[in-house]
Amino acid sequence: MSKKNRKQIKEAVALKYSPFEDKAPKIVAAGKGEIAEKIIEKAEESNVPICKDTELAHALSALNIGDEIPPELYDVVAEILIFIDSLDRKYTKEVMCNEIE
Repeated sequence: MSKKNRKQIKEAVALKYSPFEDKAPKIVAAGKGEIAEKIIEKAEESNVPICKDTELAHALSALNIGDEIPPELYDVVAEILIFIDSLDRKYTKEVMCNEIE
């Protein structure tokens, strides 16, 4: 397979993290090609934030469903979760302000 064709195959990994239940984020879905497209589509339908990081997706796709992310990826994933949390807080604040007006 040429380098160009390899770049066209999408990889997607979905994570779940419940700080009071989990030690670390867990893989809940992973796939390549059509499966990756379906994971992304489902996330979009459910308004789940999507982070496009090819290298991270590739590293996480080597894990099995249900696996916790390895410690060496904690910092990268933590940055993403913090960013998503800030977006969620901003969105919640905007919705609350709009309801008051």
